[in-house]
Amino acid sequence: SRCPDPAAAPRWEPQPLSYQELQSERSEVPVARLLDETALGRPAKEDSGCGQLVWVGEPVVFGRADSIAGKYGVWMKDPEPVAPFTRDNTWRVDTVGTEVRQLFQYEEAEQLARGYPAKVHILPRPLESTGAVIYRGGLFFQPRHSRSVARYDLRGETITAEREIPGAGYHGQYPYSWGGYTDIDLAVDETGLWVIYSTEKARGAIVLSKLDPETLEIRQTWETNIRKRGVANSFLICGTLYTVSSYSAPNATINFAYDTATGSSRALSIPFENRFRYLSMLDYNPAERQLFAWDSFNMVTYPVRLSRA
Repeated sequence: SRCPDPAAAPRWEPQPLSYQELQSERSEVPVARLLDETALGRPAKEDSGCGQLVWVGEPVVFGRADSIAGKYGVWMKDPEPVAPFTRDNTWRVDTVGTEVRQLFQYEEAEQLARGYPAKVHILPRPLESTGAVIYRGGLFFQPRHSRSVARYDLRGETITAEREIPGAGYHGQYPYSWGGYTDIDLAVDETGLWVIYSTEKARGAIVLSKLDPETLEIRQTWETNIRKRGVANSFLICGTLYTVSSYSAPNATINFAYDTATGSSRALSIPFENRFRYLSMLDYNPAERQLFAWDSFNMVTYPVRLSRA
């Protein structure tokens, strides 16, 4: 589908104090629609898989970090792998420390659970925080103390692209509510590669940009009305940004959605469980159709259900 004309997208004018209280109705999901949503893992030829998020299940624990370096971290699979890698390959970075350079490679998630990597990549540049993703044979990450995004090629073991995100806050200017220098967060969905950040111009509201995965050139940008420090984390499904209300409350919610196709936000109240009370990373994997998360040393997944598009 064609991207909307950015000039036609509605502009958001900030309002004092209450600008995160979106002026919209909460989306109530009828039971009939819940019974008719996209089945998890349905083959792509049968169904595009796209729709609106209506349900997030209970977390399933895949592994646990065994040192303080793994209190926060990021783990991921490549939804569109490049040979010799496959969708079974699992990747992990423990992000506590000032020189975070180790990317652990596992043949499969079960190997990650046992704690023995097949290989350890040493990144040419240290990585900042938990915003990294693996996509099309590359690790996309924010180099430490920069407003840049870099692509590390998993086969060649070199950085093949790096680009500054204009005006993006970094190193504690516009993090998620838990902190952790989460100013620049990368995401992948059915439509491609995204970067989630904020700028002084946006006054701390979430800004979304679609990136070219080869050159990291910005293709299009959207400014939302969701305050980045006011949410715990975010992810994209089918071109819609979803945010989580709290990183520590056991009974949190998916509380806002911003649709890039329409340039509009809506309030939600989809239950979301922080089982271990410290969510430092949350990403959607469009091939697995699951959320991957890091919750206080624990690497977990959440099943999701989408309404039919």
